Amino acid sequence: MLGFDDSLPHRPRRIAVAGVSGVGKTTLSRRISAVTGAPHIEIDALYHGPDWTPRLTFLPDVHAFVDSDTWVTEWQYSDARPLLTARADLLVWLDLPFVTVTLPRVIVRTLRRRLGREPLWNGNIEPPLHTFFTDPEHIVRWSISTRGKYRERLPAVAAQRPELPIVRLRSTREVERWLSGPLAASVR
Repeated sequence: MLGFDDSLPHRPRRIAVAGVSGVGKTTLSRRISAVTGAPHIEIDALYHGPDWTPRLTFLPDVHAFVDSDTWVTEWQYSDARPLLTARADLLVWLDLPFVTVTLPRVIVRTLRRRLGREPLWNGNIEPPLHTFFTDPEHIVRWSISTRGKYRERLPAVAAQRPELPIVRLRSTREVERWLSGPLAASVR
């Protein structure tokens, strides 16, 4: 795995951003898209249909975009991860401190979205706040319960695809330095 200060071996064209829910994958994906010019495909928008139902076209949609020459997306959903991994030429692991960065982010984001009734994908809005206590898949609870999964998943990807550069970013400072340093240099 590469650190934030390592140069990239080539100009990345197909980039997946990994990390626990609420860490900032979509924000980072958009920023990578702005630097590289690769289109950002928000994978949540492909997955979630009305009333939070999975869209039947999700996997065909993922197949369609991973076959294109350039893209940036979030590395999530168990059915999509293998497709993304097989076609990506760069995997970015956003591994920020959970208690001090990620957990506050996912809580604030969830509150902002719910209290503001912010429309998300296909007209969905965050569920009522009390569902934190009743729904084990509530986004905040999901973030807490899955926070250690990437420490298992990413080494497995590195073993499966040793030629795939994986950049692990462990702080917001590293994110900023990587975007303006190695990533920017790779597209010049």
